[in-house]
Parts: sequence; structure tokens; C-alpha cells
Amino acid sequence: MRRRKQRGADQAEVNMTPMLDIVFILLIFFIVTATFLQEQGFDMRPPPPSDEPPNTESNPVILVQIDNENRVFVNQRSTSEDRVLASVQRIRAEAPNSAVLIEPNNQAQTGTVALIWDDMRSNGIPVSIQRQQGDDN
Repeated sequence: MRRRKQRGADQAEVNMTPMLDIVFILLIFFIVTATFLQEQGFDMRPPPPSDEPPNTESNPVILVQIDNENRVFVNQRSTSEDRVLASVQRIRAEAPNSAVLIEPNNQAQTGTVALIWDDMRSNGIPVSIQRQQGDDN
């Protein structure tokens, strides 16, 4: 009796090694040539305390406060977050060397603080952020 050969036993197999080599070479190429973006942010660390009292007569400070209900006050006057820049510019027209101090409450929305910060920086107004006094939450 003759034995029959089973079909499929003679089929050739595909060698995957060269294709894997090409894939790894392409992966290395893309990793080496990729450019990585560096996001810019602003530094939220407060400056170190100084022993000298601030000289507010030569550089008056415009105080922008944001309370826990996200209401905005410019020098104790209530305003909307969209009108802060206009209020600050009106005050700076009388005292051009003045700087802005933002005092957000811990419960204030970060988006409001960032919006006011960006408005001041984009218009060349010196600005800094300080936590509200007595805000222990």
C-alpha cells in the first residue's frame, strides 16, 4: 500500500524575521527624529520673604482678589472677570508704574486666575500671585 502524503505538510512558511527587522529600524528612526514639545507654564512658587517693607509709593499695587464664590474685586471694587483688564488699565493710566497682585481664595476656580494672569502678561503688566491672608483652607 502506498501512503498518501497529507496536503499542507509541504506548504512553505513565511519567514517573519526580515519584516520584524524593518519594523524595529522604522521604530528607532521615528523615535530619533521625533521632536518633543516643551510646554511653558508659569511658576506658582511665592518669592522668598524679605525683611524690607515694600515701597508702595513708587510702585503702587493694584489688588485683584478672587473670593470663594469666584467673584472678582479690583482694589475692593466688584467687577466681572472679563472687565479686570479694563479696570487695571484705567488705574495704570494714573500710576503707570503700578503692578498687579492677584489674591485668589483656595476655593476660587483656577481658570479665572489663569485668565486674569494671561490678560496681564499679554499686555505687559507686571503681575504676581499671592494667597489671601487668613485663607487656611
